[in-house]
Amino acid sequence: MNEKFLAFPNFDPIVFSIGPISLHWYGVMYLLGFGFAYWLGTKRAKSSNGVWTTEQVDQLLFNGFWGVILGGRIGDVFFYSFDYFLQDPLYLFRIWEGGMSFHGGLIGVIIMMIFTSYRQKRSFWQTADFVAPLIPFGLGMGRIGNFINGELWGRVTDVPWAMMFPSGGYLPRHPSQIYEAVLEGLVLFIILNWFIRKPRPMGSVSGLFLLGYGIFRFIVEYFREIDPNVNTPDDLITRGQLLSLPMVVVGLIILVIAYRKKRMS
Repeated sequence: MNEKFLAFPNFDPIVFSIGPISLHWYGVMYLLGFGFAYWLGTKRAKSSNGVWTTEQVDQLLFNGFWGVILGGRIGDVFFYSFDYFLQDPLYLFRIWEGGMSFHGGLIGVIIMMIFTSYRQKRSFWQTADFVAPLIPFGLGMGRIGNFINGELWGRVTDVPWAMMFPSGGYLPRHPSQIYEAVLEGLVLFIILNWFIRKPRPMGSVSGLFLLGYGIFRFIVEYFREIDPNVNTPDDLITRGQLLSLPMVVVGLIILVIAYRKKRMS
């Protein structure tokens, strides 16, 4: 092993096992993300002067949880592993053999927000603006889970902080999971929660989330190892970037429309 670069800490991805049942760190990270979203959501509901109740937040986050899980898994299979699915449709249900797609999870959450908004008789944009600042912390936790698992590492590099991942062939690579945890998690969380400190036009918080995540994900894709199932080294754009570009465009459009409506009102 080249001592010039950082050695991967070799975490055990399993926290503990009881018989055939194991608790994985990746699952713990998801639970921490949802737990934090619940804590922050209920805190904001209590200070919303009756606009939101804790019961409505419970319902919203419960539905959102299933949107993330189902949408994330279906998205991962259809966006990145569709050939596997065609050969073996049951692969869709073997979550332990695959991963979760953020873009699929986002679609799942949007569907659940539409459903919940209808049930609660409120505007979709009001719901989306409430949810958006709760998401980045969970995204950051998910990327830390990827790091602990030693997966989704970056491209080969010789930067001083390059890391030798055993699953990456003991080649010095960008720790791109950490880049994503910082940008998509910490930085986006700070931006959104700073943004909502003042009243904003309806829809603008959601637009900023889409814009911010799309830009950060597009940037990190240049450091993240390409997925050989969907891309080759000769491709000018990765699947992740292709899925993020619409987020940037739609986010900008939502922001422009939101502020134009504010000026016209």
